[in-house]
Amino acid sequence: MTDRWYAEAVVYCLDIDTYADSDGDGIGDINGLIGRLDYLARLGVTCLWLHPIHPSPHRDDGYDATDFYAVDPRLGTLGDFAELLHQAANRGIRVIIDLVVNHTSDEHPWFVSARSSPDSPYRDWYVWSEKEPPDRCQGMVFPGEQDETWSYDRTAKAWFYHRFYRFQPDLNFGNPAVRAEIKKIMSFWLQLGVAGFRIDAAPFIIEQTEPGNPNSPKDFEFLTELRQHVQWRRADALLLAEANVQAAQLVDYFGDSGGSANRLHMLFDFMLNGRLMLALARRDPEPIIDALRDTPALPAGAQWATFLRNHDEVDLSRLTAEQRAEVYEQFGPDENMRIYDRGIRRRLAPMLGNDRRRIELAYALQFSLRGTPVLRYGEEIGMGEDLSLPGREAIRTPMQWSGKPNAGFSSAEAEKLIRPVLDTGDYGFERVNVTRQRHDQSSLLAWFERMTRTLRESPEVGSGTCTHIDQELPPGVLAHRADGPTGCMLFLHNLGTKPAIVDLSSLAPEADLPGDVLADREYDPVGKLDALHLAGYGYRWIRLHRSDAVE
Repeated sequence: MTDRWYAEAVVYCLDIDTYADSDGDGIGDINGLIGRLDYLARLGVTCLWLHPIHPSPHRDDGYDATDFYAVDPRLGTLGDFAELLHQAANRGIRVIIDLVVNHTSDEHPWFVSARSSPDSPYRDWYVWSEKEPPDRCQGMVFPGEQDETWSYDRTAKAWFYHRFYRFQPDLNFGNPAVRAEIKKIMSFWLQLGVAGFRIDAAPFIIEQTEPGNPNSPKDFEFLTELRQHVQWRRADALLLAEANVQAAQLVDYFGDSGGSANRLHMLFDFMLNGRLMLALARRDPEPIIDALRDTPALPAGAQWATFLRNHDEVDLSRLTAEQRAEVYEQFGPDENMRIYDRGIRRRLAPMLGNDRRRIELAYALQFSLRGTPVLRYGEEIGMGEDLSLPGREAIRTPMQWSGKPNAGFSSAEAEKLIRPVLDTGDYGFERVNVTRQRHDQSSLLAWFERMTRTLRESPEVGSGTCTHIDQELPPGVLAHRADGPTGCMLFLHNLGTKPAIVDLSSLAPEADLPGDVLADREYDPVGKLDALHLAGYGYRWIRLHRSDAVE
């Protein structure tokens, strides 16, 4: 296998249909995205993660596909997509796409055939029950929006399983033909040039669903099969997945019991994400320290993906009810800001009161922790949410490029836009946009560019070890370090409001001309590390030493 590029990547995720519209129809498209690749390169992005790109009825924002081998015609053609891959590669940006194969749309030809007759060749591609399953109202992913996970189909005269919405019937991964088809789909896109996949709902594609058994067994060997398959097709292909499961189960997604990293390369770190939110709400780093301490040891080559905001809600399901209430009180005090009885449907800037100090602190902290950082589009300029939109659409509004009509996203009439742009208040596009921040060297966008450049100059953060510095520190302060073949970085973050002075002179013997490489303000020289000042919500990234030669 080639070098593990994903360990030192900066991942940027977006929906093509809300990013940039090139033809004026009100919907973002591939050519619009191609026109913004230079922006992403300047931002420091090295990996672009695209949300679903396939044809779809769009009853669930594209996660209900009708053809896994095509591009949604609203976005462009396969030729346009191939050009996107080429132009991204010219700028050193890899592209991964969503692999949403736990289910299909109920309008997919496979399901249309499957429900038409028991003799259909696709009948066994889905999960059926002749009798009403006793657990039909258990296991809902979207509580409050789902009433059941088994629905009766009058045409098929049987019950079909759907872990998500009724119009998204689950595929039967116990069927070898289904497994072979998923590998064929992956091969198609790898051959076209994608660098890998973000696997949606990984726990459900390995679930061997049994009617009446809410704890159906999981076939982890399918993940091993997928890993072997993609790496024969493209040696450096990435499998990044979401598996919001208990900590003890996480290692099974990375590799088998023998300790081999022969399954997924990366997992989103939901456990750390929830603890990060709790720490920010409390202004206390202890939840982060707990998360770092509780993180299971990963096999060599495995990696976490860290995030603050992604395309979904802030999922607080791994916190206790009391902890969840604390986060709600600080970041989602109104019922309209919450969703699914477990999360918050807001962007980070408004969650933090648009306090520039706290926004910088939060992202400096995320980007310095072990793993690969993932950034949601628009976060780099501090976009807000539109709570008048339903569900998770609140954080899926068009990218705000300028103060022009429709935020420079599209030349279409406003009523034709796929979603309305934010046009009022502190987060309206006339105040928050790329062009305005591009001309301001003190802007949040300019800061993000500096921060990502600094991270890319510090490869030990992604590919090295992350260690909490366990010594007495002022309240609110977290100190941790990253060590790797390239050297050592020291990180200080003050989650509290009061200034602090930190004594880390115990690290002085291993330092070699240490100095700040990123900080919230100009501080006195590092010196002997015995009096490191930190402002309230302050942070300092300190290069302790760099190796002269790396083998």
